[in-house]
This record gives sequence, C-alpha cells and structure tokens, in this order.
Amino acid sequence: MAFKVGIAGCGTVGSGVVKLLTENCKLIEERTGKKIEIAFVADLNKDKVLSLGVKPEKFFDDALKAVKEVECDAVVELIGGTGIAKEVIKEALKRKRHVITANKALLASSGQELFNLAKENKVSLKYEASVGGGIPVIKALREGLIGNRIERIYGIINGTANFILTQMSQKGLSFDEALKVAQEKGYAEADPTLDVEGIDAAHKIAVLSSLAFCRWVKTEDVYVKGIKELTPLDIEIAREEFGYSVKLLAIAKEVEGALEVRVHPTMIPEENILSSVNGVFNACLIKGDFVGETLYYGKGAGSEPTASAVVSDIVDVAVGNTFFAPECLFKGSNLRIREPDQFTSSFYLRFTAVDRPGVLAKIAQILGKYEISIKMALQKGVAFNGGVPVVMTTHPARKREINLAVKEIDQLSVILKPTFVCMIEEF
Repeated sequence: MAFKVGIAGCGTVGSGVVKLLTENCKLIEERTGKKIEIAFVADLNKDKVLSLGVKPEKFFDDALKAVKEVECDAVVELIGGTGIAKEVIKEALKRKRHVITANKALLASSGQELFNLAKENKVSLKYEASVGGGIPVIKALREGLIGNRIERIYGIINGTANFILTQMSQKGLSFDEALKVAQEKGYAEADPTLDVEGIDAAHKIAVLSSLAFCRWVKTEDVYVKGIKELTPLDIEIAREEFGYSVKLLAIAKEVEGALEVRVHPTMIPEENILSSVNGVFNACLIKGDFVGETLYYGKGAGSEPTASAVVSDIVDVAVGNTFFAPECLFKGSNLRIREPDQFTSSFYLRFTAVDRPGVLAKIAQILGKYEISIKMALQKGVAFNGGVPVVMTTHPARKREINLAVKEIDQLSVILKPTFVCMIEEF
C-alpha cells in the first residue's frame, strides 16, 4: 500500500519536493520497500503546480481544506510563516497525520505547543529541513549523537549573510555593495532583514538548542546582532593584524549551569575549520562529550538540497521511524537562559577618534576602571568616518563591563562615532 503525502505550499522548496518524489519515486521504493504517493498539492498558483505534472484533481488552492478533505498519511507544510501554516499543522496533527515541516520560525515560536500536540496524537512532527537545508544536522543530533551530552554548537546557518561577509572579505566590498551583489545573484531577498539582522539564524539556533539541550528555546531567548555595522576595515584588521575571520555565528552552549544562545558577528581564528566556510554554504560544528567535535557542511538553502531533507523525513515516517524529540523536552528543565550581560569572551573594539596624542591613554584608563585587560592595541593612520580608527582586542571580559566601559568612552570629546564591538570566539 502506498504511503500518501499531502504537500501544503508549492514554492521553491515545495516544487523541489514534488519534483524529487516524482523523479526518484522508483529509487525510493527500491531502497525502502515503500511507495510514496502525492495525495494533494495545495498552493495559490495552479499553473505552477500543474506544470510539475500534478493531476488537476490533486490540486487545491486552500491548504486547510485539503487537509480536512483528503485522506493521507502525512502532511508536508512548506507554506512558511506563523499564520495559516500553524493552522495547517495543528489540523493535520489532530487528524493523527504525521507532519513534516521546514518552518523554523514557527518551531522557534510555537514548538512546545506543536510537539505536545503531536505526542498527544501519537504522530511525528519532523523538521530536518528547518535548519541547514540539505545538511542532516537535525538527524545527527536526534539520532547519531543521542548518546552524547552536547556541550556546544557553532553554526554558520545563514547563507545570505555568509555570502555577504565572504564578498566583503575577499573583494573588499562594503556591506551595501556586497548586499547588492547577493540580491543580483538571487541569494538575498529585496527585503534582506531576516538574514542580515540575524533573525533567520536565531530561529534556527533556537530549534537546534531545544533539541540539543532538552530545554524549549524561543527566538526571544536568543541574543541577536546583525552584520550591517561591519566594515571592510574591520575584516581587514581582523585578518591582517589579529589572524581572525569574521562570520555571523550562531552559538549555543552550556556555561555555569545556564544556556547561552546567541547570534552575532564573531571573530574566529583563521585556522579554525569554520573560517573556510564561504559563499552560500552552511556548516555546523557540534561538540559532544564522547564523540568530540563533529562537522556538518553543505548547501544551506535552495530548492533541491532542502527538498532532499524534506523527503528524508517523509521516508522516515513511511518506514516507521517516528522518534522526533527527546523525552526530556516534555518533562521541563531547570536550565535557565543566560543573560547577555553575563556573556564572557574576548572582544574586538574599534573606536573612531580624533588624531591627537593621549587618545589611547584615555581609552585604556576607562577600560582599566572596569578591569578590562587590553591584549593588543593599534591606531590606523587612515581617515575613517571623519577620524582615525583606534582598535583593541581584550582578554576575556564580561559583556556587562564592556558595555559600561564603551558607554563611558563614547562620551569622551575625542570619540567621534559610536564604538563598534565584536565578540571573539577562541574555541
């Protein structure tokens, strides 16, 4: 008997899923003994759906209606957003149908509610495609590393931001210039806010953190800072003077009994393997207590890679692999979310100052007041925003003291612009 799947949403990923299930149907059946059959495809664009070879009687322009009226074993939600997509998922779960989704925003905001509903109805809610496109990072955490206590996750999980930073690093482009190239190549949306402000990556690290640390994590639990303030000068100095690359890094780790979850531009040693992840590629570095460090790398978006992840989930439920979340997630956790002002790391500070003697001394005096130790300092004799850049790296310090010191330094008459602050991760 065929395993019947309804597909809600036939955009970039949905069309890829239809295409993959159609073209590789026999291959999947040969490997699994299961025939996957499309029960319906719901989308507003009828012509696009029919052009994929879907029979007219299987087309619906109302996803919720399709879920209610068409018998199927699983529903694939690829509509996106937190509106109708949530209603479609809830309706499917209540009807005891497995659900496969790529909707990281919805999982980050309503994951606990949806997983509880799935458990109540004894069906799966699978979400491999929600993080990393075709990279099987969810399956790695859910199955391959199940015997490990996860210590930390470092992720380059937004291809658009990574492409922009790569252009800035390799070609010396400004942020605006690199964004324009990304938009011309189709890597960035007309409104790139979700990508360049770190929000998309925050959704994804929230999903990974919930799975890895057995504590529901929502987007609002994630400290987020985007890449718009970075300049080519920062990237050049980081590389030439300090030996760092700059990446928009998503980080989750347990520190002193609390869970630290953050997304921000991060300077990392050039010899670290994540430094070589360029362009639109994604990577996740996961450290477990027994396995050590493991790396997952590949295309983080696009029709075919993401469709590959969706279909892997479809096959999982078709063959009876219905495990989808650690049992401890449903029992609650005492692991608190660490406040951003308690983050501790080394820092890169770029001040824009007037070009006169004594500036370094004034800055150093205030840093010393807050017990912040300077590791390296330099002054570039080049015009920058009406002044000259004074750059420092610090030894490990708390973000609270850094913020207080920078606030006081920025009030000095010799400082012309707000100070740029970037955290450094030494691994």
